[in-house]
Amino acid sequence: SSDLSSGINAEWPLRPGNHLHNTKDPLSELPFHIEALCYKVSCEITLFPVENVRDLGVKVSSNLSWSKHIGEMVAKARSKLSWVLSVFKTRDRVVMMTLYKSLVRSLLEYCCPLWDPVKTTEIQLLEGVQRTFTSRIGGLCDMNYWERLSHLKLMSLQRRRERYVILMMWKTYHNVVPNSCNIKFVETTRYGTKAVLPSLSKSSSMRNQTLYDSSFAVRGPKLWNKVPSDVKAERTFDSFKTSLSKFLALIPDNPPISGYTSSWSNSLVDYTPSRWSDI
Repeated sequence: SSDLSSGINAEWPLRPGNHLHNTKDPLSELPFHIEALCYKVSCEITLFPVENVRDLGVKVSSNLSWSKHIGEMVAKARSKLSWVLSVFKTRDRVVMMTLYKSLVRSLLEYCCPLWDPVKTTEIQLLEGVQRTFTSRIGGLCDMNYWERLSHLKLMSLQRRRERYVILMMWKTYHNVVPNSCNIKFVETTRYGTKAVLPSLSKSSSMRNQTLYDSSFAVRGPKLWNKVPSDVKAERTFDSFKTSLSKFLALIPDNPPISGYTSSWSNSLVDYTPSRWSDI
């Protein structure tokens, strides 16, 4: 705290046009803090630790969890879903899907490579919004959710989020976006370009292991390494998207939802056919 305090110019907030407010510029309490710390910026301004901080529309908790953000996002999407169903009387498939993709699904996918959940409960919570909406489309009420996805040629939200992560990995590899996680890539003869998983100490706590497994720096490389080499070799973004979509269409898409039992997690990370030609 002394280092931080010494690095802050106490006169800065008092200059014209410079303002700090303890509710607008909160200092989030990081999980490794022994106790909640407050930092005095000036005689009148103090920064207090808070449980949650919103940055660019994404809320992160002090324990580095995205649960609060996911919960609020689902509530907002369900509110929009209810509005759509109450305002538009038609249940025509084309109209309903257009409304869903533009007004509801977009709320559930903002910045999703960052907060893509690995907890089954959170995956089910998100998937429940799409499950509810598709059940209201005319002629599909007698199908279960997995059957509706197949009939509508619609990806689960879980599969779409993983697709976005893979697309972000392609952009990272080709330097289209900054490599903020410092992900390393290596060229192999058999598997093409592979991403290197960051190391984690074997003595790390279970909590740190969970944070490690759910981070983009780990899930990104794991998902990237599941993509066939010929798909990863595509040189343009549009051709890569097309090839990736064709590849993903071959893999069963049965996301975890309440009341249904699946033989696997539906995550590409856990999909291990004996050879890619099997799919």
